[in-house]
Parts: sequence; structure tokens; C-alpha cells
Amino acid sequence: QVQLVESGGGLVQAGGSLRLSCAASGSIFRFTAMAWFRQAPTKQRELVAAITGGGSTNYADSVKGRFTISRDIAKNTVYLQMNNLKPEDTAVYYCNKRTASASDYWGQGTQVTVSS
Repeated sequence: QVQLVESGGGLVQAGGSLRLSCAASGSIFRFTAMAWFRQAPTKQRELVAAITGGGSTNYADSVKGRFTISRDIAKNTVYLQMNNLKPEDTAVYYCNKRTASASDYWGQGTQVTVSS
């Protein structure tokens, strides 16, 4: 059974930082490219950052230079360090396998709110 538990969200002022964590079940995590997604009100879910099993990363243009994705295989955990946050980063953040679709299992997400 796949399990994804996101945490670390909160309310922060513009320019601040947050570190999100995602605890994933071993079967999905160890050999799978993982990603962070976000969904703002009235918008579609979008990919924010991804990391392969080998550690290669890629980012949405809107977060390049501000967000960093990483993973700890021993802890089955994926992280998203978010710096210089902007109000437009406000959304619910989810982690999942890079290729997850809407019909796949999704965790509850973690709310990030950035005030101006």
C-alpha cells in the first residue's frame, strides 16, 4: 500500500523560507523519480520540482534558484527547501512519483501560505 505523508507547510511572510518533507513508502520511493507538485485555488496541479533515483533534479521556471529538492533514501523522505517565498507560491503542496496522474493515490498535502 502506497503512503505519502507531506508536512512542513505553514504561514510565512514574503521572502521567508519553509522546508517541506514527504515520508514515502519504500516500494514507491527507492527506485522512483519523485516530485513535488502544488495546486493553488482555481488552478490545476503543477509540477514544481523533481528528482531521479540518481539525484538529478529539474525545476519549474517559476521556482528555479529559490527551491531545492532533495531525498534521503535511508529515511524514505523527499524534501523541498523553499527560500525567498512569494505570495504566488501559496498553494497546497503534494509529493508523488514524477509520473503520477490524477487517478493515482495522492496524500493529503501540506498548505503553504505566503503573505505579502
